[in-house]
Amino acid sequence: MSAALLTGTPLTGRVAVVSGASSGIGAATAERLARLGAAVVVLARRKDRLDGVVANIEAAGGSALALAVDVTDRDAVTAAARQVTERYGRADLVFNNAGVQLVSGIEELRVDDWQRQIDLNITGLMNVIAAFLPQLTESAARGGPADLINTSSIAATRILEKFSVYSGTKAYISHLTRLLRVELGPRMVRVATIEPGMVDTELPDHVTDPDASRLMADLIRDIDVLQGADIAETVAFMAAVPRHVNLTEITVLPTAQVI
Repeated sequence: MSAALLTGTPLTGRVAVVSGASSGIGAATAERLARLGAAVVVLARRKDRLDGVVANIEAAGGSALALAVDVTDRDAVTAAARQVTERYGRADLVFNNAGVQLVSGIEELRVDDWQRQIDLNITGLMNVIAAFLPQLTESAARGGPADLINTSSIAATRILEKFSVYSGTKAYISHLTRLLRVELGPRMVRVATIEPGMVDTELPDHVTDPDASRLMADLIRDIDVLQGADIAETVAFMAAVPRHVNLTEITVLPTAQVI
């Protein structure tokens, strides 16, 4: 059971955008940010799932807006950013979380799977940055907090057989975050990445390779893996610290995970 470490409503007045918010880490984080006082905009393709997240937030007294968006569609993400300004003024916390994991040996030449991961994990991430960065920089210029938090993975640095393309997309995210911090830190925009280990979410459901599926199933069976709420609490803490503090890279692993 995940413990809530933060108390009160330290994110009151914040406007958070969460991509990949229809399930798992994204949904848990959206609901946690709202409970801590933020108004939350949830982005994903599955509108019915987003409506469920919004219903949970509103039932707990929070404010939320669901926008059914495919983040690989740049125009749709740009339009979503305009809707955020119309509803809430501007976003000052962006949790760039949408992603997909498709595992296969490189010699299998599953080029469609390669492209899908590149499109969502890289291009989708960049589309969100392009759409919301002006809102973040404006928030920072006005003296408020501004956070861009990207979801990477321990796969960014660990050598895992058959994870080559997925790991490559996550390595891109981790290093991009370091580079963006150099550009945006002096403007008081905090840029950070969170790199989880094994989390019990839908992500492994997309894995069709039997070896990789067995690895993940064994981890979930044998150890106390992370839950979406664990990542949500970490993201909330990253956003709640004083604006002069940037927790730039946080790796979160189940205590018993060693691979």
